[in-house]
Amino acid sequence: MFRFAIVVSRFNEEITEGLLRGAQDFFSEQSIPADSVKVFRVPGAFEIPLTAKRLGESGDYDAVVCLGCLIKGDTMHFEYIADATSHGIMRAATSTGLPMAFGVLTTVTEEQAVERSRPGAGNKGREAAAAAFEMATLFRQLDEGVGG
Repeated sequence: MFRFAIVVSRFNEEITEGLLRGAQDFFSEQSIPADSVKVFRVPGAFEIPLTAKRLGESGDYDAVVCLGCLIKGDTMHFEYIADATSHGIMRAATSTGLPMAFGVLTTVTEEQAVERSRPGAGNKGREAAAAAFEMATLFRQLDEGVGG
């Protein structure tokens, strides 16, 4: 049985809760028991990579889903946080060797973020969960010496 961690930002919570529901719905549809999917909330997107790294180092999970929402404002803050978050998640994945799915929205408008967090196939939380599931499956096959 697979075990997944979801790290979700509380900043822009109305959006990130939609992403979280999308991820949880996907795992439920794959018959992953709810108690095999642990949710960890962090203040903002900037805190996602370090939390994901700690979870990856724990050895308790097959993959980590990283969910957040950054909406461009009038200052450079958006660019700095988006860059730090994306590179931080990549570094956390490569340093731990654990798949980490990138479900952090980086949108120009709130409307774009709402559209990507609605229920359904276009939900980016759902897409991140699907990527995490696929990578966890692949890594298990690799560990078992099975080719793709």
